[in-house]
Amino acid sequence: MNITPTEAEEALTAVQNMMQKTRRAISSSGAYKFLILWGVIWMFGFLGSQFLPAQAARYAWISLDIVGAVISAIIGARMNRGVRLSAAPTTGKRIAFFWLLLFIYCYAAVAISWPVDAKQLALMIILFSTVGWVAMGLLLSFASVWWGLGLFALSLIGYFLLPGYFFLWMAILGGGGMIALGIYIRYRW
Repeated sequence: MNITPTEAEEALTAVQNMMQKTRRAISSSGAYKFLILWGVIWMFGFLGSQFLPAQAARYAWISLDIVGAVISAIIGARMNRGVRLSAAPTTGKRIAFFWLLLFIYCYAAVAISWPVDAKQLALMIILFSTVGWVAMGLLLSFASVWWGLGLFALSLIGYFLLPGYFFLWMAILGGGGMIALGIYIRYRW
């Protein structure tokens, strides 16, 4: 089969148009809200872990996670109301159930292997979170797989190369990175 240059150019244009439509759909879906929300939570949580006494940091994380879960549920419910597809409620419930199960698996892994220090515990939770992020990316938007893998790599780099500044590293690059990505998706896609 021979393809003329004009046909090849038309096919390439069609692919680029589809990529742009996909990006716009992701941007308008509201997914950026979760990135910004959890970026803020990570930023404050990891800054607390870096600069507060261990007990205070623990309570800060518990409080931030509860607030984040409640706000995530509210955002998800509001986003779900705006969607008119019959499969959307089922998909949303499955995504929520996936994250709940992943949280339970993470809790079980932590309980079994109980990390020695707060950095190990944080890294273990980050690794589970990035696995979830990559899994969601594989199912919903392949582009986000790369962001999840990037966060995974940055967390390992910070843990092994900058152990004294790991929490600060994660606040800036993890939390700040999620905030920046959320803003980028919202306004540039």
